[in-house]
Parts: sequence; C-alpha cells; structure tokens
Amino acid sequence: MAIIFDESRHLFMIGTENTSYIMAITAGKYLGHIYYGRKVNKPAGEAILRVKELAFVDRDFIGEKGSFGDGYPFEFGSAGIGDFRESCIEIMNENGQIGAEFIYRSHRIFDGKPGLKGLPATFANENDAQTLEITLMGEVLGIDLILSYSVFEGSDAIARHVRVVNNGGSTVYLNKINSACIELNNKDYEMLTMYGSWARERAISRTPIGYGRHSTFTTRGISSHQSHPFYAVLGKDTGEDSGEIYGMHFVYSGNFEGVVERTQHDELRMTMGINSYNFRWKMEPGEEFIAPEVITVYSCEGIGKMTRTLHDLYRTHLIRSKYLHKKRPILLNNWEATYFDFNMDKLLDIARCAKEQGIEMLVMDDGWFGKRNSDNCSLGDWKVNTEKLPEGIEGLVKRVNEIGLEFGIWFEPEMVSPDSDLYRAHPDYAIAIPGREAAQVRSQYVLDITRDEVRDYVYESVANILRSANIRYVKWDMNRPMTDVGSILYKGDTAGEFYHRYVLALYDLQERLTSEFPDLLLENCTSGGGRFDPGMLYYSPQIWASDDTDAIERLTIQRGTAMLYPLSSIGAHVSDCPNHIVGRSTSFETRGYVALAGTFGYELDVTRIPEDDRKMIPAQVAMYHKYNDLVREGDYYRIANICDTNEFDAWMVTSKDKKEALVTYIQVRGAANIRSRIITLKGLDPDAVYVLENSGEGDAPCKEFYGDELMNIGFVTDKIWGDGSGRLYHFTAK
Repeated sequence: MAIIFDESRHLFMIGTENTSYIMAITAGKYLGHIYYGRKVNKPAGEAILRVKELAFVDRDFIGEKGSFGDGYPFEFGSAGIGDFRESCIEIMNENGQIGAEFIYRSHRIFDGKPGLKGLPATFANENDAQTLEITLMGEVLGIDLILSYSVFEGSDAIARHVRVVNNGGSTVYLNKINSACIELNNKDYEMLTMYGSWARERAISRTPIGYGRHSTFTTRGISSHQSHPFYAVLGKDTGEDSGEIYGMHFVYSGNFEGVVERTQHDELRMTMGINSYNFRWKMEPGEEFIAPEVITVYSCEGIGKMTRTLHDLYRTHLIRSKYLHKKRPILLNNWEATYFDFNMDKLLDIARCAKEQGIEMLVMDDGWFGKRNSDNCSLGDWKVNTEKLPEGIEGLVKRVNEIGLEFGIWFEPEMVSPDSDLYRAHPDYAIAIPGREAAQVRSQYVLDITRDEVRDYVYESVANILRSANIRYVKWDMNRPMTDVGSILYKGDTAGEFYHRYVLALYDLQERLTSEFPDLLLENCTSGGGRFDPGMLYYSPQIWASDDTDAIERLTIQRGTAMLYPLSSIGAHVSDCPNHIVGRSTSFETRGYVALAGTFGYELDVTRIPEDDRKMIPAQVAMYHKYNDLVREGDYYRIANICDTNEFDAWMVTSKDKKEALVTYIQVRGAANIRSRIITLKGLDPDAVYVLENSGEGDAPCKEFYGDELMNIGFVTDKIWGDGSGRLYHFTAK
C-alpha cells in the first residue's frame, strides 16, 4: 500500500496491492479523476483529463465554466454549477438556491485509519493502513468538503467517506450527499445488482448499461430485501475468474442509492450514498455531517477476486466481535419447531434431546413475553409470560444450563404492537404523521428511537432481561419497513433528517449493547435478510440470511450473500421437511451440507423429526467441528451455480496456505442416462499433491491428484441418485 502526492505533476496516487487510483489538480484548483484499475507505476499525468477539449481551457485559465463543468471528470461532482451528470453533493442556502463550487485547498497523508463518529466503519492500526484526506472548499458558502481514502496492507479495497463542514456564517441545507464517486471510460459495461423480496433475498442481476442513469436503491428505511447497498460495473465477459469489475459496497443500514450514468460522451460515473429521497440535513454554522463509508474494489481477475477481497477486509477490518475467529455454538432455534405454541416443559424436552445429539445452545424465539400467542400483539411489552414460563427467564435459563446447553433469546426491540401495554400508555412513541391513520405491517408500528426516552426504554427492555440470567446469544429482529414517517423531534426544516437519525439511533443501541455485554453473540435479523449489510456486520459477526431455510432455495440466497460476505457471517440452519416456506423435501444430509456454508445450526423440533434424521445430527455436529475452521477462515470459490447449470451447484473453500480444501457438490435435479460430472477446482497449489479423504477402499490406496490436474483437467464427482442429493470432498496436501 502507498499513497503519494507528486507535487510537480499535481497528482495523487493511491496504490493497493494490485491496483492504482489516481487523481489530479487542474488549473490549481479542480480535483479530477484520472484512473482506477490495474496497478501502474508511472502514470502520464493529467493529460488524460483532456481539459484542452473543454472549451477555452488551458493550464492557467478556465474560460466557459458551463462547458467545462459539463465534461470535466470531477472527483466529486457538485450540483448547480454546470455539471449535469449525477451529482455527489447538493447544498441549498437559506434562500433556497442550490449550487456550490468546490476547489482544492489542502491535503494530508497519514498512517492508520480514523473511525467515524456514530457510524460503523472499517478500522486499522497505524501499521496496517494509510489514509489520504483532501480538503475542498466552497468559498461562497464557506463549506469544507473533506474526501477520505484509506488503503490496507495486503488488500485491494479502498475505504472512502466524506465529511461536510459548515465554516460559513449562515445555515445551509444538505439535500444530497454521496460517499464515493468513480469516473470510467465506458467499455460496453454491464451493471450487476442484487434484488429480491422476503424469503428470496440477494438474487443476482446483470444488465447492459445504456445511455442515461441506472440505479439500485431503497426508500424503505432499511437496506431491504428488495435491493442491496452494493452494485458493480463489469465487462460483458467478466466471470468468476477473469475480467474487470468495479464494486461499491455501502457500510450503511438505511436508505441508499447507487447510480451509474452513461453520458453523452460515452463515459460512466458511478456514485453511492444515502438516498436523497426525503433527505435534508440542516447545518448551522460550525456543524459537520459525516457521510457513511463506501468500500470500493477493482478486480481484473473476475468476480471471485472481488469476493475474496471483501471477505478478507471484513474479517480483518470490520467485524469486531470476539467470536470472529471462533467456532460459534451450534444452536437450535425453536421458531420453526413450535412457533408460538410452547411452554417451559416443551422447551426443556427439546433441550434435553438436543443435548443428546451434541447441539450446544437453545434459542427461545418469539412468543415468550406479554400475551404473545400470535404476531398481532404485545411487541414492546418485554415482560415474561409466566403462563408459559412459570419460573421466568432466570428459571428457564438455569434449567437449560443444568442440562448442559447455553441459552439465547429473541427480541424485536424497534417495534410496538397497537395491542400492547406500551402503546396504550405511549402511543406517541410510535412513528406517525398526526391526523393520519398509520399503516400497520404485521400488526405493528415502528418506535421512534430517535427520541432519547424511547431509545432508553428499548435498550433497558433488552438489557434488563440480559442482566437477569446467563444469556449468551441475542437474535435482534426487525420485521417491517417504515411508512408514515413523522417525529415530534424532526419536523419542518429538519423533517428530512429523520431516516438517517433513525439509523444513527439504531447504531447507538447496538453499540451500547455490545459494550455492556462484550461476551454476547449478537445475530441481527430483519424479517430474514432485510438488513444484511456491512453496517450491521460491524456490530454482529453473523446475520440471519433469510427466513427461507429450504436447502435448494438457499443455494441462490447464499450464493448472492457470499459474493460479498464471509461464510462465517451467514446465518444458516438445518430445518424440517417438508420445508415450511416452499413445501419441498430435501435429504437431511444435504440440508447439513448447505448450512455448513454458514454459521450452522438447527431450526426444528428435534423431538419430533424422523428417527433417521435425528440419528444423523451427531455426525453433522462432528462435520461442523471438523470443517468450521476451514469454512470460517478460508478462501471461498464458486465452481458452478444452479442458475446457470439448472441441474447442480458447487463451491469450495481453500485454506490460506492452500494445504486443505473442502468441495461441496449439490445435485439439485437428478436426470436419466447422464454421466458423472467433471468440475474444475480453484485456489489450489498447482505443484502440490492432494489426497482425497476416505477415497481408499479396503487395502486400495487413497486417490491422489496434483493441484494443476484438479484445476485444469478437473475432478470427477460421484454419480449420485435423486433430487437434492449432495457430497462433500475433502482434500489435503501431502
């Protein structure tokens, strides 16, 4: 890693392990983007900006600013000054006029990586990172714009964020703020995004980039099931292992928008930041606004290299939990086992049976509080239902611990039911627009946690339960988007602050929780995977990927998730069949293989499943303990996916030293009169000899393969029978 300023040529050069990011100062004041891509050692300088073509422009004089603004590749384009492309920042003065011209003032380069006040962000010590801060000034309004770029030792990621400081003498309004911008020359690129809905999150879409603006976004108040705070620009021929890709990943859990615009001159502008929908931030003199972080990654070795860059970055510089490099306890969650129909005796029966099979934790999900026998009441009333749990939480936890299991619990702290003691006492605690009947979703409203008293109530409701007993795990759920957004705190010219204020309040709650309970294993969940984003990963080392636990559906869900996130962060369980969401039956063995590519746990009533399935649990537990270190810490490679093959799916994880590899092969659909399949493996040492575990039969020698053989000629899978069947193949280097 290296960040250099070449004063003679007015160039900023940011170098990662394999990439270069270059900017230049034009005419002594405008910061332009020159290049982002494969590493270069001696760039030509600002000639590539082509400023001579921008109407009466030369080194010392810029004539027609309108023509200049419409073509210059600004590093951070501003609205209202003649740059008609997608803007990065829009500032309005007290008269309602929009426009701010930002020119270079200063910069500094330093070791380390600063945190962001109130926001999740990557972190590093002075030896592991280097940061460039460039200060641009808006002279008329007195606004400073600080662009920050951080690079990390051994990584090709660049972490970027922006600060806006009002150093003027009057109030201004920030109507729009992005966190990163990239200018590219178009090469007939495509846009890769992730779309979905509840129970089918993070499907992958690739579309050609035509002229105009193309976006991925949400206005739901959460990063959402329907979209994801990530997109990439990539070549038409870019695949897993070859081709160019530029990715942007937003470290944020609320409304976002990523835009790529193809301009009249066949250039591309990529932006990412907070969605400007219903956003306006009032800035008094002396105040600053910190925009969330964006992670940018360039790869010329395909999507897979981008994936592994993000995985390594998040494991090393984003996830803070003590569980990051540890095996997580194998838990059994009672949701799909019992739903609301349980009592203490039922939970203890499940716990005893689970212990016999080697399961390590019982998690009590929804239904333990208030009068919660269905999902239409009692949210907000976080008092134990003594009809179900006569000995209370403390008594239940003690009994579960005596059986030999750890204990976890479910909360949905951000919500309130209209039918609840809390709502009857404090209807004003809910987000609402006065005089309008608020929309219910799942018979609940959203609490206004931007208010201190509401946020304190929410926190103490959770913390008091955790203080009362030996609770080791919390599942933090959130089950609806935001509507009817109104707050008694933020109205008039501050009403547009609410969505972002809400996200900041959420981060404050989780920061308080993880600070008071540092040994807690926190798993975030938003009606499944509706807030699976890097912002939440900063607080919890794992996130529930989807409420759809069907092994075959999970192949697509976990493929999209694993494109960006380490397998150790993907909440995945073995559930019962027929599956409660889609009605499909898949072998218990295959359900275990798919859940192994995640946190691994169970979501079923272990006392009621078929005996043959129950007998397989000890072997699956052993499988998890044998392979989890590799799955958690290794390099992930996609081999094939069901969306392309329509018949099978395969992936692998290779240890960092390339001495061990685990291949998972899932036959989604069996077929008549077909041969075994040949799959080419990845990430191995071409010169090493690999032994396939358990391949020797009787006195026959184990099968051995050279690494280059497996990666080029391929590996022949077993010919297996039936839909939804699977195999694991474990290779170790001699």
